[in-house]
Amino acid sequence: MPELPEVETVRRGLAPVLEGARIAKASVNRPDLRWPFPRNMAARLTGATVTALRRRSKYILADLDTGETLLIHLGMSGRMQISGDVVGSFHHHHPAAQKHDHVVLDTDAGARITFNDARRFGAMDLMDTATQDQHWLIRDLGPEPLGNEFNEAHLIAAFKGKRSPVKTALLDQRIVSGLGNIYVCEALWRAGISPLRHAGRIAAPRVASLVPIIRDVLGEAIAAGGSSLRDHRQATGELGYFQHTFRVYGQEGKACQTPDCAAKIKRKVQSGRSSFYCPVCQS
Repeated sequence: MPELPEVETVRRGLAPVLEGARIAKASVNRPDLRWPFPRNMAARLTGATVTALRRRSKYILADLDTGETLLIHLGMSGRMQISGDVVGSFHHHHPAAQKHDHVVLDTDAGARITFNDARRFGAMDLMDTATQDQHWLIRDLGPEPLGNEFNEAHLIAAFKGKRSPVKTALLDQRIVSGLGNIYVCEALWRAGISPLRHAGRIAAPRVASLVPIIRDVLGEAIAAGGSSLRDHRQATGELGYFQHTFRVYGQEGKACQTPDCAAKIKRKVQSGRSSFYCPVCQS
């Protein structure tokens, strides 16, 4: 499932093509993905101008001049593909339609944005921009990890008295939004904190240290275009490269990269997800 860096990378790729563009034609080629599409979605998108393209957690949000906002969730295999417009130094002609091209947006400038999703775990919805914070996918989200509301005091307070493992706590979207399995594993390794440790038993200074580390990991991943493990592609079709710098994620049995550490990375399943960590460096 794409995490914050992958979604932000896609948003940045779409912004030059979509922001300020008028949707000349919207085509919806099936009634649903993970959930049914909103009523008359194609008609409500056609003729609308995208005034801003934002991200909230793992969702891309396109504000429209009609007073509505288009919510896009990539799901497991969803891709936003750009064609027909100059993207950087490359020119993309419109490719032939593919089986899993479920939503197509043609802009008045000649660009085409195609949402392709083979597994159909993605989603799209339309909501009133003025009340978007009340949408059921957004209303319970915690602060953005790259925003000012995610700070040391917030995380210390959120962890206080928590008996769940710290990794589980960091994956709780009510505590901090957008974090996923990959980047939590990487951040905990850098912080020297075991993913098995109870969140409420970690000393406040160590909890506080997680905030800048999480920001650094996410920033580096965004700069690398995210991590391409299976399906992730940038909007230009290029792969992300952060997976080449993983220190612990997917590194089971390999030597820990901490200098002078002779231990090997272990894997343990927590809440149905694999945690990768060093049993010596992380405590």
